[in-house]
Amino acid sequence: MPATDEAPASAPPARSIASVPSEVLDLFLELAAVPSPPGEERAVADLVLAYLRDCGLAPDEDGAGAAIGSTAGNVFARLEPTAAGRPIFLCAHFDTVPPTDAIEPVVEDGVVRNARPTVLGSDNKAAIAVMLEATRRLLAENRPHAGLELVFTPKEEVGLLGAYAFDHTRLAARTGYVYDQAAPVGEVVLGAPSGRQLDIAFHGRAAHAGMYPEEGRSAIAAAARAISELRLGRIDDETTANVGEIRGGTAANIVPEWCTVVAEARSHDERKLADLLQEMQDAVTFAAGVAECEVETSFRKSYRAYRFKRTDPAVVLAARALETCGYEPAYSLSGGGADANVFNERGLACVNLANGMTDIHTPDERIAVADLEAMVEVTLALLDAAAA
Repeated sequence: MPATDEAPASAPPARSIASVPSEVLDLFLELAAVPSPPGEERAVADLVLAYLRDCGLAPDEDGAGAAIGSTAGNVFARLEPTAAGRPIFLCAHFDTVPPTDAIEPVVEDGVVRNARPTVLGSDNKAAIAVMLEATRRLLAENRPHAGLELVFTPKEEVGLLGAYAFDHTRLAARTGYVYDQAAPVGEVVLGAPSGRQLDIAFHGRAAHAGMYPEEGRSAIAAAARAISELRLGRIDDETTANVGEIRGGTAANIVPEWCTVVAEARSHDERKLADLLQEMQDAVTFAAGVAECEVETSFRKSYRAYRFKRTDPAVVLAARALETCGYEPAYSLSGGGADANVFNERGLACVNLANGMTDIHTPDERIAVADLEAMVEVTLALLDAAAA
């Protein structure tokens, strides 16, 4: 993600006159009002640590922050089991895509929005609020459970970096859940794609654009030709590609000697992904040759695909909890990566459940109060089902 300045401190979140008391809503409003772009998650991490300690827990924070360039590390807490059954872990991430304005969450007609024209941050602070409130209720109501572990990660939005830095061997649970799918409550994600990032650097030759243009070799022209040859957007039902960043040149009167491009490709099928990346590489190499430029490319793995069956225990448990709360489970494949990719890659069964977020990463981002409250009940139902 491109670096941006942190949004200025905002006024206390507003609520409509018609709103009713809601512990999870109050917590979400508090969390959402605090900006936490990737790498600047300290303030939100401190709120989570304080909340967990107020619940009587002893959370700890690892040293991942320094390693991945964040002001906060991964926060971990464990509730020892009070009943037999299957322990579970829950994971949510601290960071949001960078806001471009202040964050002033307001509740209007039962929906939380940002009063300013930028993201709300329900991705993923809605999940944080739900998991914390469910934990509070679990303890306050003395509900039997088979063990609960909580993981909160930084820098998810820029490559799942916190989750990759987390020591997953600390987890006693082999089954976990993230709430990081912008879809109606009840949707269960059965699979997510693999992702690769392609970093491209074109090197041309500088020259005066008005006096000696023929002596120059435009790196921007090479990049433009390459991008025009790429298949972008939705390639098929399993595969997408995108060019997200392009930078180059030094002045309007200089033939640009350099240009960098950042692209990505995703697919649920590893063979399709490999073929698409090779196709992108070929287009880049050809364009550089036509423009008489040099080019350097590098690929970076973002995350690995996973796929569940409806009969897998982690999915069955989620379906049971949703049905208990009155939701008919619906099953889907996601086009995006989440911390679940990391845990599944490491041999843990981690399912992503939709939590009602809408239009995430946009100024229209919102979430219904009813969905926040519903996901608390779903979480408690998950714990009940796991201890059955």
